[in-house]
Amino acid sequence: MIEDLSKTLKEIFGDKNNTVPDPLKSAEIVFDRPDNNFAPTVNTVDLFLYDIRENVELRSNELRIEREDGRAKIHPPSLRVACSYLITAWPAGGTDLPLKEHQLLGQILTVLSKYPTIPEDFLQGSLKGQEPPLPMTTAQTESFKNPAEFWTAIGNKMRPSLTVTVTISLEILSPEDAPLVITDLITMGQRVSPEDTKISPATREESFSIGGCVTSNNAPVENVTVTLVELDIKTKTGVDGNYTLGPMNSGTYTLCVSLDDKVLNKSIIVPTSDKTANRNYYIDY
Repeated sequence: MIEDLSKTLKEIFGDKNNTVPDPLKSAEIVFDRPDNNFAPTVNTVDLFLYDIRENVELRSNELRIEREDGRAKIHPPSLRVACSYLITAWPAGGTDLPLKEHQLLGQILTVLSKYPTIPEDFLQGSLKGQEPPLPMTTAQTESFKNPAEFWTAIGNKMRPSLTVTVTISLEILSPEDAPLVITDLITMGQRVSPEDTKISPATREESFSIGGCVTSNNAPVENVTVTLVELDIKTKTGVDGNYTLGPMNSGTYTLCVSLDDKVLNKSIIVPTSDKTANRNYYIDY
């Protein structure tokens, strides 16, 4: 994944949208350690990956849910990892090399500063389609506080540089697949007054309707009878395997699913208090 990030940054400098000026457009992009042995013979931009750590400011406990074709893919919170690069410019040949170096650095800063997040078109490999979008910060002073110490550590002379930090998402747990939730709360009662839409607490009554999907080997099953046993409420699944039942009060119930000579019972709680529970009462034969 980090390799794909480096390829993505290289793609940004690849003039895909004809926005990268010369000489940056023709410069070679490398990821070498800029020590005293680093001596490129052509115009070069070096992106040295010097730091990898969790971005605690973007840490989240929120689930991410993708909805498609009546199903939900539930992604556990990702580990947000900040990858920081030290960028240096290395002009080669001719005179006024310091000014050419400054020109390259200015062009690098202009190109990267356009993107607070990396556009989808530039993403490579495993980063394609990654959510949320990858935030990118450029030339932030707090990301590289002591450049002199860095250059001393790698045994080279100090030179002008800038930093770029990109935060990627690392899924450490596999997503779960489930049908979409179909649970409704119905509130009834008398209004406090004709002009007020609020319900009088003394007359307030709540009931629920529930829904779900019956599948076999993850394929929907049509015309299955689903019964809420305690209330003797019945319905049949449609072509998409979905069903709805209600109204009912909160409590513990038994769902009975039957097709031909096969019968399955499932205990449910309405409504569930567990936000991560499968609240649409998914049943797989």
